[in-house]
Amino acid sequence: MARYELLNNLSHGHLRVSSRFGDDYGDGVGMVEAFPTEFAEMQREYPIFLRKDPDGSWHAVALLGFGPSENLYVRDGAWHANYLPAVIARGPFLIGFQEQMVDGQLRNEPVIHVDLDHPRLRDGHGHPVFAPQGGNSPYLEKVLRVLRGIHAGVEGARRMYPDLDRLGLIQPVALDVKFDDAHQVNLTGLYSIDRDRLAALDSDQVYSLHTAGWLEGIYLLLSSLHNVPRLIAEKQRRLHEEAEGKAA
Repeated sequence: MARYELLNNLSHGHLRVSSRFGDDYGDGVGMVEAFPTEFAEMQREYPIFLRKDPDGSWHAVALLGFGPSENLYVRDGAWHANYLPAVIARGPFLIGFQEQMVDGQLRNEPVIHVDLDHPRLRDGHGHPVFAPQGGNSPYLEKVLRVLRGIHAGVEGARRMYPDLDRLGLIQPVALDVKFDDAHQVNLTGLYSIDRDRLAALDSDQVYSLHTAGWLEGIYLLLSSLHNVPRLIAEKQRRLHEEAEGKAA
């Protein structure tokens, strides 16, 4: 269970965030949330899909594996990709809001919270959060940039996905994969952009997507799907390794 505190260098000057990855650090997940602000980086390495929430809203996810706890990007304590998804890169930190007096007005200002029960804080090794003299460490500065990207991405997603939905661009995807004679999977609940519907948009609709800033994101979502065969190949490689290990 999470135990959040407002981050400060007096109470948390000793904190170190582990740089290792694995199930013990909470990385055994088959998908993670993705944000429009990171689509350009993510599409090079991860398949990105949309999912529909029970309330009818949409969110994007990066597919990491073919089961709820299968992360094919993690091996031997390392994350094997050049870009780390923002929800992973933020580690035990998140942005909260606190009422503060700014220029004589009471405003909700963003502040950083830390989850003291997060598994990356348990072993006491890794990246220091604060510098010896008390300022932010380079690691924390990087996390702050990640958190700002998430914050902007949440707002962008809130406006982008309903626009795509209204134009009928979001359609379900059938992901039925056979890895070998003994292993197959059928993933449901995933959505992507309908290429035919996109091609059928009139010039005004395309222009509206462009001016809103969503057109690039649409093509990044489509481009990300070339990573599905790569993910399948990694799954097949691991199944082959597993079979060889049992036979030895």
